[in-house]
Amino acid sequence: MARVAVIGGGISGLATALMLGRRGHPVTLFEQEAREAGTDPDRDFHHWNRPRVPQAVQPHSFLAPVRTVLRAEAPDVHADLLARGAREYHDFDWFGEHPPHRPGDEELVTLRTRRIVLEAALGAAVRREPTVEVRRGDRVRALLLEAGRPARATGVRTDTATHPADLVVDACGRRSPVPAWLTAAGYRPPVVDSHRTGIAYLCRWYRLRPDGPRDPGRVKPGSAAPFALAGVFPSDNDTFAVNLILSTGDPTRGALTDPAVFEAAARRFPATAAWLDLAPEPRSAVLAMAGLDNRWTSLADDDGPVVTGLVNLGDSLLHTNPTLGHGVALGLRTAQHLATHADRTAADPADYHAWTAQELRPWFDAQVAADRGNEQRLAEGSPLTDRRAAALASCAFEDPVVMRARARVRHLVQPPAEAYGTEEVDRHLTAWLAARPDFSPRHDGPTRDQWEALVPA
Repeated sequence: MARVAVIGGGISGLATALMLGRRGHPVTLFEQEAREAGTDPDRDFHHWNRPRVPQAVQPHSFLAPVRTVLRAEAPDVHADLLARGAREYHDFDWFGEHPPHRPGDEELVTLRTRRIVLEAALGAAVRREPTVEVRRGDRVRALLLEAGRPARATGVRTDTATHPADLVVDACGRRSPVPAWLTAAGYRPPVVDSHRTGIAYLCRWYRLRPDGPRDPGRVKPGSAAPFALAGVFPSDNDTFAVNLILSTGDPTRGALTDPAVFEAAARRFPATAAWLDLAPEPRSAVLAMAGLDNRWTSLADDDGPVVTGLVNLGDSLLHTNPTLGHGVALGLRTAQHLATHADRTAADPADYHAWTAQELRPWFDAQVAADRGNEQRLAEGSPLTDRRAAALASCAFEDPVVMRARARVRHLVQPPAEAYGTEEVDRHLTAWLAARPDFSPRHDGPTRDQWEALVPA
């Protein structure tokens, strides 16, 4: 069994340590933050300042691979999540009654919860795992590297000691120091593909009142204006987040950090207005996040692995913007693959790097393309012009066949061209459009004049 050092105790690091440990590998998990998620999600969520993890307080909907991997690898974590208040939502729940079952439908389930709840459930399981040692507050300062062609990582050095390992896993996140360590030591640099996005996110958290209504009814999760997107993220324990997305260059962005302005703007979108009409209790300030990029960092180039004995995963490998919600899903899928092939990867990571390029890189490229399009549309305030794309989006909420295709794309089962490019989907969409000859793409959010009357520049 390979001795493994995992650097980073976020969700990907915790999941990797847990899956490796349960396969019998001795694992040491290093996390520089001394504090860990506990049993009170509200305290941890609202009163834990985590500047290195800005996404921790942003809304999440964990896509199907998260649930699928947990049920296969750690069913106790899945059960603990539900016990802590997480909720499951099947995409067919929109219709009330599910259509006749097809293979794979059972997997199209979102876990609705704040990130801190998943982190707490994984952390609790890791603490119970006898093969995993967790060293909190013990910061890794360097890799132990053995010269060769290529060089080999043989462990890590912390503030207090050196720790030999057969395999080092970089799960430090998007600010990982590992690439700089390799470059400073004179080794070939990792291959980095980075795409800056001009998209800003603002959210505010609410809780449904115990004596108030519990659900807004059959309301779509998102609305759009030419220059802004709005959405609702139902979450654990009667909490939900209202989210607004716009261009970083929008002159009204700064005004939205005022809670009154934020809520007035959110009420101009049908999706978010329906939830705000439930008179929920505000639970946070307006939380902003911007300045993000989509970044792929490969520890292999055309000559093979930069070093052996070292791999990266989670945001250290591919960091993606939250518009499609891929991050945790791809992180857990990668952790599962690594745990399954740990001994082989420790001996030679070439197959691991090949797997990430084949299985993960297409989703990264899709995110880059989607964000590039969203950035341009939001910055320009462009009207909708693609009638078929708009029809697919609307038809999915009326036709289970099209909803299934939408769900398979959303949950990383199939790329859009495969899911939507079937004769069956085309037939259903053609019939839907034939019944609506006057259909034309349109936004359901405010006009720019209405927006600027509410949100000063």
